Formats: sequence, C-alpha cells, structure tokens
Amino acid sequence: MNVITKTVQLPDGRTISIETGKVAKQADGAAVIRMGNTVLLATVCAAKDAVPGTDFMPLQVDYREQYSAAGRFPGGFTKREGKASDNEILTSRLVDRVLRPLFPSNYHAEVYVQVMLLSADGVDQPDALAGFAASAAMACSDIPFDYAISEVRVARVNGEYVINPTFQQMADADMDLMVGATTDNIMMVEGEMKEVSEQDLIDALKAAADAIKPMCLIQTELSKELGTDVKREYEDEINDEELRDQIKKELYTPVYDVNKQALEKHARMDAFDKILADFLEAYDAAHTDLSADDLEEKHAEAHRYYDDVMRDAMRRCILDEGMRLDGRKTTDIRPIWCEVDALPMPHGSAIFQRGETMSLSTCTLGTKLDEKMVDDVLGKSYMRFLLHYNFPPFSTGEAKAQRGVGRREIGHGHLAWRGLKGQIPENYPYTVRLVSQILESNGSSSMASVCAGTLALMDAGVPIKKPVSGIAMGLIKNPGEDKYAILSDILGDEDHLGDMDFKTTGTKDGLTATQMDIKCDGLSFEILEQALMQAKAGREHILDKMLETMSEPRAELKPQVPRIETLDIPKEFIGAIIGPGGKIIQQMQEETGATITIDEADGKGHIQISAPNKDSIDAAMNKIKSIVAVPEVGEVYEGTVRSIMPYGCFVEILPGKDGLLHISEIDWKRLETVEEAGIHEGDKIKVKLMEIDPKTGKYKISRRALLEKPEGYVERERRPRPDRNDRGERGEYRPRREGDFRPRRDDDRHDNYNRRPRHDDDRYEGGGRRFEHKDNVEENNGSNENNEHNAE
Repeated sequence: MNVITKTVQLPDGRTISIETGKVAKQADGAAVIRMGNTVLLATVCAAKDAVPGTDFMPLQVDYREQYSAAGRFPGGFTKREGKASDNEILTSRLVDRVLRPLFPSNYHAEVYVQVMLLSADGVDQPDALAGFAASAAMACSDIPFDYAISEVRVARVNGEYVINPTFQQMADADMDLMVGATTDNIMMVEGEMKEVSEQDLIDALKAAADAIKPMCLIQTELSKELGTDVKREYEDEINDEELRDQIKKELYTPVYDVNKQALEKHARMDAFDKILADFLEAYDAAHTDLSADDLEEKHAEAHRYYDDVMRDAMRRCILDEGMRLDGRKTTDIRPIWCEVDALPMPHGSAIFQRGETMSLSTCTLGTKLDEKMVDDVLGKSYMRFLLHYNFPPFSTGEAKAQRGVGRREIGHGHLAWRGLKGQIPENYPYTVRLVSQILESNGSSSMASVCAGTLALMDAGVPIKKPVSGIAMGLIKNPGEDKYAILSDILGDEDHLGDMDFKTTGTKDGLTATQMDIKCDGLSFEILEQALMQAKAGREHILDKMLETMSEPRAELKPQVPRIETLDIPKEFIGAIIGPGGKIIQQMQEETGATITIDEADGKGHIQISAPNKDSIDAAMNKIKSIVAVPEVGEVYEGTVRSIMPYGCFVEILPGKDGLLHISEIDWKRLETVEEAGIHEGDKIKVKLMEIDPKTGKYKISRRALLEKPEGYVERERRPRPDRNDRGERGEYRPRREGDFRPRRDDDRHDNYNRRPRHDDDRYEGGGRRFEHKDNVEENNGSNENNEHNAE
C-alpha cells in the first residue's frame, strides 16, 4: 500500500487529516477524512464513456451515515439502514451543488460520489466534512475536474466566527451557515440566522473563504503527489461547428426580438420553439442527401446550439438594454396577490401569487402526540414545527405523473422551514405543520412558500414573533466583462440561463435564512453585498404587500382547531397522574374525552391537555389539579366513602388521598356502627381535615366538626396516657383505687393480671393464654406443667 496522509489546521488549532491508499483502492478515487474521532470515507467512480445523446452532467452524490458509527442499532423491524433520511439527502444536495458546476461543460460521463460516516463521537458535526471529503476523493482520481473545493460550517458564537463548530458550541450560535468554495470563489451558501444584518452574513462568508483556501491547496498537493493532476482524456461531444455558426447567425436576432416582447412564459416558449422548428424544416429541405439517422443527430446538435443562442440573447438584452424576459427592469418585483382563509376547514390557509408563481399553503395545529421523531445516527430529537413542499407537474404545465417526494422538494421545503421556524414561540403548545402546494411555477417557488406560509400561520392564529418574506436574486455576468446586472425576483429562465440563484428570507429586522448557488467563475464580495442590499429592498416591498392582506395573527383560533391547555406540576406527582400501567391517565381521558400528554423536563412535569371543546379540557384540568393538590389542615373536602370498618370509615378526600373518619368523629352522639349515621360505601360526604400525622402522613378527618354541637353537650373527660421518658419507659400510673377493678369476662381475650411476661425465647400460642418454651418442648412431652404454672 502506498498510503499518503496530509493534514490541515483550522483557525482554532484543531486538525483535519486526509488519508488515501489504504482502503477502497479499486475506486477511481478514495479518501478518508478524520477530525478528532469523526471519520468519513469518500469514494468516486466515473464511467469510461458517456451515454450517447447525453447533454448534461449525470452526477449522483450520496451521503450516508452508518448507525455503527455511533455505536447504535438502527430502528425498525429489519435493524439495518434503510432509505436515506432527510438529513442525509440535504447533505448530499449541499455537496452536489458545489461539485456540479466545476466539471467541464462538455464532460457527460456518469459520475458517482459516495460519502460514508464511519465513526462519530457526537462532538464534531460530520456533515461539515462531507464536501471536503468528496473533493479529496476527486483529487485522488483522474476524473476531469476544474478546481478543488471544500465546504465548512461557519457559526457566530458569542460574537466570534467559528469554523466547523462542535454540537455544544452550536447551542449558543446565532448563525449557522454551510459554505462551499474554491481557492478564489464562493460557490455555494446555505444556512439559517437569527435576524442578522447583511454585513454580518458577508463577514461570515469571508471567514469561511479564509478557512477553505488551505483545504483546497492541500488537495492540489495531494493530486500532484499521486500523479492524478493529469486528467483522463474524453470526447463526449461531437460538434458541427458549421451548423453552430449557422444557427447563431440566423437565429440570434429573432430570439433577441422575442426577448424584447415581454411575453408570458408559455407564449414566450412557444415563440422560441417556432423559431427552431422553422429552421430545422428549412435545414432538412436543404439536406435531402442526409439519412434519417443523420438528420436526427443533427437535430440533437441543433437543440444544443440553440440553447446557447437563447442564453446569449437573453444575457445581452439585460446587459445592453436593461430589459428582462417579462419586460421588467432589474430591480422590479412581479405583481403580488394574496388571500387568507382561502379554504373553509384547514386551521389556516393562504394563497400567495407573485407573477406566474403561486403557492397555496395550509396550516394544521396538533398536539404533542403529532410531533415528528427524528431518529438520526447521532441521537433522537422531536420536531414540533414541520414544513412540507410539494411540486406537482401541472404547476409547470407538464403532462406526466406525480411520483414520490424528490430531493428537490425536500431541499426547497427545508429552506422555507429554516426561514420560518425561528418565529414560532418557544412555549407555543401546538405542533404546527405547514404544507405548501405549488399551483403555478415560474421561478422562486420556495420563497413563495415562505410568504404563503407566513400568511397561513397568521390565519391559523399562531402568534408568530414577526412576519417573514423571501426573494430570489439572480446575476448576469459574462466572463472578461466588467459589466454585470443583479436581478430581483428572478424567473425560471433567468435562474437556468443566469449565473446566480441567491435566495434570502427575513423579517423587517434581519435575515433568517439564505441559499446561494454560483455558476460563474468569479463573484466578488462587492457584488455579493450589492445583491444582498437589493434583496433587502425587494423583501421589504413583498412584506408590505403581505401585510396589506393580513397585518397580524388572528386573536382567536378557528372553531375547528383543537384547544390546548398546559400545566406544570411538581416532578413527584407524575407517577400519581399516570397511575399503575397508565390506569389513572387513561381513565381521565375516557371520562373527559380529552387527550392528555405528560413530559418531564427541567425538573418538572409538563402536562398538555387538548380537546375539541372547553368543557372537556376543564374536566380534565380539574381532575389533574385534584391529584396534585396538597391537602391542608382546616380545609373542607367533599370526599367519597371508599370502605367501612367497625371503627369508622375511609374517605377519599382527593384522588389517591384517603383519610380515616373515626366513628367518634361522625356525629356528636355515640354510634355503635357507621351505618347508624346513614353512611354507606360510595356516598359523598363533607369532612374537615383536622390533622396530618407528621411521621406517617396519615390524614385525620372529622364530619361532626361541620355539624352544630347539641345544646348542653358535655365532652367526656379522657385520662391522658403517660408520656415515655428518654429511655422509652412510661411514667408511673396512679395507684389502683377501690372500684377500679374490672371483673374478668368470659369473652376477654387477654388475661391482664395472670399473663406471664414474655421472654425473648418464648413462643405464644392462642393469643398468650398458653405458651411453650422452645427449649422444653421435648421435656414436657405434652404434659400440663405449663398450664399449671399459668394457674399458679
């Protein structure tokens, strides 16, 4: 093995190592990245030749986490890793978006990049290393690739920018950004912030760029040492330069004229298609000597060259005349239309339309039972705010079936979720789910989801901290030219044919989320700053339009929304509320019709009660309060008679708390039995708590204390029992006087005068009337000696 190891140091002194040549040697390129106890393996394999007819970059990036990396078993019946989680898909997208633009434009062979998490101790965040690992594997291969890249996470912790922060440091961060870049240029940004300024974002990008440079340089050194700096030869495109020149010469002007007509999306595409169709018809008529297969090949090439013409014409129209495809100027925002309460039964709903992009968002409010459990390799967590984004084919007029949720939908929904999640109050009792259905799409549908989601939350009565709006920015900048144009609220074609897709969301006070993809070779921080300030102006304009429709959340929830009440109780009462095997809490839910959940946190029990109506909630709340209530001496309680004994009865004054009502405390008159007072099991009676035994905690209650004392009643004097001294001995009784002697009755069980003091070794039988000494059992032989001794 030819093992090569390189290391790079982060600004805080931690190191990241790259090792190659030990494992996965049959892949085109493989690298093991290690930071502390976090280890990732990245591999890359590319097909030798491109599939005929392919005119795009068929790149597939997969990031997967092994549960064994953290010493855990996967959940589920099969106990093995299944399909990629949302977190793995999002990380894969981050790597894909920074790698894809750096392959040669004419390279179309299939490339597969796989990154696996092999070890993790829960200290360092592994997804921050995935982009670095993927690029290092590319550097170890001969696959054509223009520049080495890397990715880092940058967070602002206590005012300081930290590169690749630990999980613990992230708890105090107000910015969380993933940044991908080459040595010279920022290529990708995605993250969330807590209403920070545009300048704060620029400073974070600069800190990330400085940290990425040495990572890229060390990959260049590694590639030279391995000899992979010389890339493989390929010939994935066969071009007809004569046809290319003919199309550019004949079709550029008609395409440019269509750009200036400011047509709507489908009319514009129909006009573009007609221009190409007319050209191909004339071309076929002029080349009757070509076979059908040859003409089909020429048509495919013509489509590729025509895309270049459309791209050049659109860009020149913007740069030279400041006119965009729909007739707007570079800073103009498309017309906006909003509506709330669009649907009768969802808890909240809103429609937001900007130009030809429309989102219908619905808000659903649920209980704690509706939270989403996230079971990732590095731990379990629960999400109480969810946002799902759906992009059906009809939104773009495509005639095809709708399949399962794709990576794009997960990524767009996650960006909108990041933009809004910080505005949900921390102590809000409901679980919130937003669903954005894209009904029309022509650019910036994820930002439309943010705007429609904000209105749907307010329509549902969610007390969000501040409303949020979003906008997508574009850039037109030709290589070698100083002139450029920053576009506000871009169209789909401007995204596809332009050089930048820069999305930002925020409140009136600052940014909450961002996503940026760069497609050109260079982008200065000056351009970035200008784009951010132009985005701020556009975002504020959109927010004003939204607030004209609904300025604040509803004061009251809609009738169909389940009501929720919360209650905090001492930790020691959790078991009493749940009961053995959940018996008590299940009984309360059956009797009241409410849903009750209880959770322990911060040394308390947090209870959530939900029901369709207030009566059910109040009934459940009263039952819980009675369980956790602490009886107070002197208070009057309406209790339930649970059992009757000869000496009194036991009354449940509070759930799970019984007190003894002695027979002498039932009434002022003397009673022989409890039933004489008309008391039976199950009866409700009022009693007063007289005393709580400090040692046993038993409750002494009285019923007669609540009854009027009869006139002339004289309390019987009771002789107090003598107290014990400090040695446990009782004080002396007064001498027995004449008349004190009580003759023995036949039914007496104890002979108090003739009873022999018990010895430690004595064993009594028959209640003390007869005893046998355990040492004399054999000697007595059943004799009556012991009885004679008792008689004496």
